[in-house]
Amino acid sequence: MRLPIAIGAILVASLGLNAPVMSVPPTHGAKAEITSSNLTQLRINRRLWNQKKISNYSYTLSNTCFCIPDFRGPLNIEVRNGITKSITNAQTGKPVDLKLVRQYSTIPKLFNLIGNTINSGESELTVVYNPKLGYPTQINIGNLAADAGIFTTISNFKVLHQGSSTK
Repeated sequence: MRLPIAIGAILVASLGLNAPVMSVPPTHGAKAEITSSNLTQLRINRRLWNQKKISNYSYTLSNTCFCIPDFRGPLNIEVRNGITKSITNAQTGKPVDLKLVRQYSTIPKLFNLIGNTINSGESELTVVYNPKLGYPTQINIGNLAADAGIFTTISNFKVLHQGSSTK
């Protein structure tokens, strides 16, 4: 009595092993949902940043990518009255050309970078925001494993008083 049951179970199991593997592509709905979530988080955190009215600050920016060393940093960025005052290499203290990192040179420009990435819909995007001030602390665009991505870290953020300097 047990033998026919065992044979039947083996036959059923072997049929499952011969079934073709079907990959299901991600749905457009899932991508739209992620884009919507990123856009919502961007709006919430940009609003939080704007409410704080911080116009004098400094931070260290590091980029992990397959790119030139001056772009990778780490870079110390100082902003006064909302305008980039200086960008220096954190290790050497030497000035870095603003043209290389223009879109990373203020917090509002980082928000624009995130928004442009969301709107293009072409790249993977993951962002982590500071919960108190709203500025991004990590931005991951694209895929580093495929040599087609950039991972940006914003650290050592400091609000500067009108007369103080980071130097």
